[in-house]
Amino acid sequence: MATKQEILDELVEAVVEYEEDDCVAAAQKVLDNPDVMTPMDGVLDGLAAGMEKVGVLFDTHEYFVPEVLMCADALYAGLAVLRPHIPPVEAGTKASVVLGSVQGDVHDIGKNLVKMMFDIAGWEVYDLGRDVPLEDFVEKQLDTKSDVLAMSAMMTTTMLGMKKVIAMVKEKNPDCLIMLGGAPLTRDVANLFGADGYAESAGNAVSEGIKMIGNLRKFEKGEVT
Repeated sequence: MATKQEILDELVEAVVEYEEDDCVAAAQKVLDNPDVMTPMDGVLDGLAAGMEKVGVLFDTHEYFVPEVLMCADALYAGLAVLRPHIPPVEAGTKASVVLGSVQGDVHDIGKNLVKMMFDIAGWEVYDLGRDVPLEDFVEKQLDTKSDVLAMSAMMTTTMLGMKKVIAMVKEKNPDCLIMLGGAPLTRDVANLFGADGYAESAGNAVSEGIKMIGNLRKFEKGEVT
């Protein structure tokens, strides 16, 4: 019988080596050994820990964006196996987020990593994708009554649409929290637009997103409050 550490190591390696099938097999081992570990252990200390290693490889220029995205695919494959077996309270499914890249913007790497962070945290995620018409953000937020609306833009021409969306959403649902991110944005611009939060992601959207996953792991394990 495999030990807990051996299974976690398999999950980490499967993510780092972007092996989706291996990730699925290792995730199944987590479920087959309920006496030694929980599915949440597999998510935090296996899948998310593997993605943190990917972040180091990215920072040291051993991995580039294509490899990171393949690693993310492997992580999602394992997550699909474990997620259904995590109790809602443990998973922290208490919040929801609508997110996407604004109209005219086809960049979505940073957005996809933010989505991954919310997925691991157990949030309900409504991903609108990229090049999203401004009205679609408003309609989806009002329809789902999501707690957070997150928008990404990588060009100054497209980020101006964020201000319009914020005004429309806040008028109809002032309690919705709005997060902005993307290369041309600054905290001052986000504040000027009326956003509640800002995620810096200039050229380092990938590494910043992965660092957020690392911080999430510490929070879930009670290492930070």
